[in-house]
Amino acid sequence: MLAAESTGWVARMTDWLVDVSAARWFLLVIALIALFDSVIPAVPSETTVIIGGVAAGAGDQNLLLVIIAGAVGAFIGDNVAFTIGRRLAGPIRRRASRKTSTAARLDWAASQIRNRGGLLLVTARFIPGGRTALTISCGLTQQPRPWFVRWVAIAVTIWATYAAVLGAVFGRAFQNNHTAAFLVAFGTALAINIVIEVARKRREHRRQVEVRHSESEQ
Repeated sequence: MLAAESTGWVARMTDWLVDVSAARWFLLVIALIALFDSVIPAVPSETTVIIGGVAAGAGDQNLLLVIIAGAVGAFIGDNVAFTIGRRLAGPIRRRASRKTSTAARLDWAASQIRNRGGLLLVTARFIPGGRTALTISCGLTQQPRPWFVRWVAIAVTIWATYAAVLGAVFGRAFQNNHTAAFLVAFGTALAINIVIEVARKRREHRRQVEVRHSESEQ
């Protein structure tokens, strides 16, 4: 029942976004939703940027402004999530000193971020929920703010450009049917995200196999 209500809410919100996507103030909607999605990963930010791209493809919005709105909102939101992680670091560190499992998870997160670097922030932006977990973890593990800001700027620019351009391509192809353009663009984005996630998991699996093989030889 809860899942059905949640799906219905998202569907109604998406329909509303498509209906108002030609309005100039829709750029502010894109920025705000991208911001909130970085902190609360239940808000459809990628969907909104795609809808903005569809409107740009149909001539109702400026594609560059859609990209800027999505990137700026996501950038601010990611930094808010990072700050939340920083604020929670003290209490969680104190808990980790009393609980080995918490300490182990913190150490694992820090090592993943340290070993995989900023590219992890780029790939995580295409994983709903994953980007929020990672940005908060960067704050929790006390990563340098300049390093975080630099890589997040790259990540949100790539993400917003990808979503908006994808929407614009199909917006041009379906100029008389924004809903059809959005559905095709969203389906394409979903398929691409699945491919990225499958490739990431396969690469991670190969890395783990190599590590185990290396340890067995020692």
